[in-house]
Amino acid sequence: MASPRITLTVPGPEGDREVGISNPDRVLWPEVGITKRELAEYLIAVADPFIAANGHRPVSLERFPEGVGGEAFFSKNPPKGAPPFVEAVTVTYNSGRRHPQLFLGEIASAVWAAQMNTIVFHPWASLASDADHPVELRIDLDPQPGTGIAEAVVAAHELRAVLREAGLEAWIKTSGNRGLHVFCPIEPTHEFLDVRHAVIAAARELERRMPDAVTTNWWKEERGERIFVDFNQANRDRTMAGAYSPRALPTATVSTPVSWDELDDLDPLAFTVRSIPERLASVGDPWAGFSAKPGRVDTLLQWWQRDLDDGLGELPFPPEFPKMPGEPPRVQPSRAKAPASD
Repeated sequence: MASPRITLTVPGPEGDREVGISNPDRVLWPEVGITKRELAEYLIAVADPFIAANGHRPVSLERFPEGVGGEAFFSKNPPKGAPPFVEAVTVTYNSGRRHPQLFLGEIASAVWAAQMNTIVFHPWASLASDADHPVELRIDLDPQPGTGIAEAVVAAHELRAVLREAGLEAWIKTSGNRGLHVFCPIEPTHEFLDVRHAVIAAARELERRMPDAVTTNWWKEERGERIFVDFNQANRDRTMAGAYSPRALPTATVSTPVSWDELDDLDPLAFTVRSIPERLASVGDPWAGFSAKPGRVDTLLQWWQRDLDDGLGELPFPPEFPKMPGEPPRVQPSRAKAPASD
């Protein structure tokens, strides 16, 4: 039997809002018994750091009507009947199509999204006020088979040094799974393709320093047991789980900001929907002040041009993207057509 509908009082910048939650006892994470109501209450508990990290940006909602383990789909535009505090901004996608996309102006919007069975929040790297120019440079350190969080930690420390040499201060969070996300606040002076090139420049420099430990190879068959530096997460409309967003994994892990000092002893599985409110109460938000001193990508773009001049070209784009200038063929090396013999 469905549980009765409840109403949660959600504080916000314009006063309290009443947000209805239908089927509040629906279990979204069966392994740990976390319900829709508990998810909504979690979002209220982490409201300030959650909105600081994810608010006022175009966001895609990853929704799980039957909970973790069931089918999922993404919502980008606000559905009919959404309350007036659920806002949208018109954005341009890689295809050139323009369409309204949700953004979270206050935590009540996120609680409403939880009512719609949203588990993972995927914010853009740009603000709704200027969606074409990122305010964050984002790098995903993705462990490949044979590697894990320990190897990602070593790569993250060296990446931090690379970014500092380029004049950028790096902040770090867990992915909520096996990897790490490195973010740098940047001035919104360049569009997405430029920022992607800046990420590639940093990734190539990291690869030069740690050739046996990290890789920029797009094709999985070429990565080996190394940390993949996923440069394509810097593209327009390509997103990763936001800070303090839950993940659709069995134990309800959360993508969690951490300090560099605690990185070496990190246990990302300890950061869950149930543990994060207590963590915030005891240690605070390691990303407080994240946007206070944005940097610039000029030095990284100089590195990008240097690499172009040295013969290193564009890297592959995701398969759903239109063919891009200078892009190599989108075919994995083992399937590439061999040249004809003389």
